[in-house]
Amino acid sequence: MAMLELSDEELLARFRAGQTESLDQLFARYHTRVAVWCYRFTGDRESAGDLAQDIFLRAYRNLDSFRGDSKFSTWLYTVARNHCVNERKARAARAEESLEMLELDIPDSGQPDVLTALERKQTVETMRGLLDDTLDSTEKQVMTLHFGQEVSLDAVTRLLGLTNASGARAYVVSAKRKLATAVQRWKARQGRSHE
Repeated sequence: MAMLELSDEELLARFRAGQTESLDQLFARYHTRVAVWCYRFTGDRESAGDLAQDIFLRAYRNLDSFRGDSKFSTWLYTVARNHCVNERKARAARAEESLEMLELDIPDSGQPDVLTALERKQTVETMRGLLDDTLDSTEKQVMTLHFGQEVSLDAVTRLLGLTNASGARAYVVSAKRKLATAVQRWKARQGRSHE
């Protein structure tokens, strides 16, 4: 029987029995699909290619964790989704660190107003606190991916495996409603504290 006709599980069994070319065939079977999935996630061919390579390397290293409880393709796409989401978080963290470093590195020509800088920092921290206190983890992920990383709502729905009828859109509506209420309460508290 030709390798092209073998199921994923048969190819995996052959690889585990020492036929290394079986794994090459198995990964070749999914390479294009994983690369396209990564492209939808990143919107950049080069980044998508790098992510796909990382995903197959990660899959190879963790092949022992595939127990056959699901299809191999399901397991591989789970590895892909998790890796892409983790990479997105890492990029966001690096971008935030870069912004913080830029703020520190910008020379002020007109002697900065320390009070204004402190107020700005406090406002940013307050907004982050509002997000953390107001939104659940899925809403935070959806808002970060869609508004912070500019991932389309359809892609966010697929990435996070959202199964509700409206997908990520429902989480955006809910998050905006919750945040509007939280901001109104915060403004009301601020107004009372300044009286």
